Amino acid sequence: MTGGPLFVSSGDAIADGHYRSALERAARGDLVGAADILARTVELAPAFVTAWFALGAIRDNLGDRAGAIAAWQTARHADPDDYHGARLQLARLGAGDGTPAMTATYVRRLFDQQAASFDEMLVERLDYRGPEILLEAVRDIAGLTSRIGSMLDLGCGTGLGGAAFRPQVDWLVGVDLSPAMIAKAREKGLYDRLAADDLLRFLGEEGVAHALYHLVLAADVFVYVNDLAPVTTAAARVLAPAGFLAFTIETHAGDGVVLQPTLRYAHGQAHVRAAIADAGLELLRLSHASTRTEKGAAVVGLVAVASKPAASAAATAASG
Repeated sequence: MTGGPLFVSSGDAIADGHYRSALERAARGDLVGAADILARTVELAPAFVTAWFALGAIRDNLGDRAGAIAAWQTARHADPDDYHGARLQLARLGAGDGTPAMTATYVRRLFDQQAASFDEMLVERLDYRGPEILLEAVRDIAGLTSRIGSMLDLGCGTGLGGAAFRPQVDWLVGVDLSPAMIAKAREKGLYDRLAADDLLRFLGEEGVAHALYHLVLAADVFVYVNDLAPVTTAAARVLAPAGFLAFTIETHAGDGVVLQPTLRYAHGQAHVRAAIADAGLELLRLSHASTRTEKGAAVVGLVAVASKPAASAAATAASG
């Protein structure tokens, strides 16, 4: 991956050198030696979060679950913003909250690093087709024979969703937490407005400004959101009368939310239905759809389309 570095210096040149030496050992396949060096490194620099996180990862690869948990717990406590994602790794191992919310710092770092090769990775390597699935679903339900007035692309990334929908949209707005992703989207010249911002904060500000969209889109964005209710509720507030909310997610056979080994969330159908109903939206479609492949297999997912009843939306706009 490219972009912002995963490494964050300890501020101690000797400790940083030990860390790099450990990674070189690991790259040569000497995980035991790498773990030993990292253990000595964190003794030298106890607040060295990057080294603690790497120690957890190497211990995990060695099958040392207890050792990995201990290292990642130290990393989590030393870094409340969870730049490296220690709380997610702990959840994956069954230590702590099973479905913790991802911090903005972690998500921003993750996608800033991926921005340069994001399109190639998704489209060419993973056969990604989330925007096309959403376009087909919205067309089937809305009968898009005319243009969409305005569309908000949540978690727009590099603009793959914007590219699919732009021919039918008069006014296209994109928002993404990652500035590097926004920069890539801007290069494509698809959007009338772009913002690097947290999704809930952006939706809240749009609601205060009485912005209304005919379509709010989220292509494979909610796989990084543990609880869908806050974001579906916030999205409903910015929908125009009879506007649509359309999104793709990954799913599982149960009802609730599961953090997968990929560190993405899978949402059960019951959770999706409840989040849409609690937002005051009418569910029009919830069907199985795979937006990508991983390791040669289709990732199990859902495509959802909901709308805000025209009378309810009009009353909300009038009361605001």
